[in-house]
Parts: sequence; structure tokens; C-alpha cells
Amino acid sequence: MAATRHERRKPNAPKLHRVGLDFRFRTNPGWQMENFDALGAGRVLLSPRGKRSFPPLAETPRLLIDKSLGRPPVDWELFDDFWLVSDRMKSVLEAVDRGGVAFLRCETRSPSGDAPVYWLCDVVRQLDVIDEEKSNVVILDDGTDFRRYDNMAISSFVFREAAIGSAHIFRPRFLETRVICDQAMKDACKAAGLRGLSFGEAYLN
Repeated sequence: MAATRHERRKPNAPKLHRVGLDFRFRTNPGWQMENFDALGAGRVLLSPRGKRSFPPLAETPRLLIDKSLGRPPVDWELFDDFWLVSDRMKSVLEAVDRGGVAFLRCETRSPSGDAPVYWLCDVVRQLDVIDEEKSNVVILDDGTDFRRYDNMAISSFVFREAAIGSAHIFRPRFLETRVICDQAMKDACKAAGLRGLSFGEAYLN
């Protein structure tokens, strides 16, 4: 039986948030990875299967930032399987939870002169945190190396607090397209005035 919303999170349990894109910044961004074809990563930049990390790249990613392409880039941008983050976003992530993230610096240039520093970012920590007995989840490819939760199904999640420990940002095992953070990380991002990310309901799909 699926847990009720009240049962899923006790009053003293850590509050968790789903980290995503701020829909106000879904318009065309004013940047492009101008040497993408030379990176040797294929049609899409993906984390290698089995462990979150950056794939081997033939070149350093080179980011063109140009206002003629669209709006100015914000602190948190989606780029294929990863995130593209500003220098100040990187600083916040490292200050709150250095062990949960990895970064790869991009070369940046702008026709107008100096370009801001940007990084490829990956949330590399994966935790077996979802209590399947108390959650309402649809499991796909059970018993195989491709086991995962159906990201399109109506689901509710109960998180095992002991498995979270001191982590402030992570990906749940079997739901690794999702990034979860705690209140401390959300508060730090808000205090820094970071733009481009949103915080939603972690307990429901």
C-alpha cells in the first residue's frame, strides 16, 4: 500500500527537494558548445554507464557566449546529461557538499570581450535511499543491469534517512535522472541569489 503524504515524511525528517530548471529560463540561451563535434562523445554527452562521471573527451569543451544567440546564461543550465554552471554556482555546491559533485572547466569566449567562467557539473553521488516497501513505484527491467524506476509513472517515494546521512545533494539509485537536495543546499542557493534552478516536490513524481 502506498504511504500517505503524512506518513512519507515525519515532522522531524530532513526536508528534501527535487532540483530542476527554472521554467522562466527555458527560452533560447545565449551560448553554444562550439567544438561539440570534436569532443568525441557522440551525438549526446552522457555519463558512462555504471558510475556517474564525465566521459573521456578529446578536447576541452569550448563554450561560446554570445547575446546574439539568446538570453544571457544563468547559473544553472541543462546540457545533455549534465549541468552547465557558473563559477558562483560551483562555489556554493563545493561549500555545502564537495563530495557530491564533480566539475570540468570549459574554455569560454565571447565576441564582446571577456567571457564568464563556466563549468560542466555532474551530481556524482548515488544513494540507495528509496524504501521500496513503503513507496509506490513501478520497477522496470527488474533483475537486470538496467533495473530502474519508471520516471513516467505516478509514484510516491519514502526516503530512508539513514542512507542519506550527511549528504546534501545526490541522485537516488534506480532514479538517477533525478537530483535531490536538502534544505541546507536550497537555502545556500537562495542566499547566493543563484538563477536558473528550481526546487520541487521530492516525494512525488
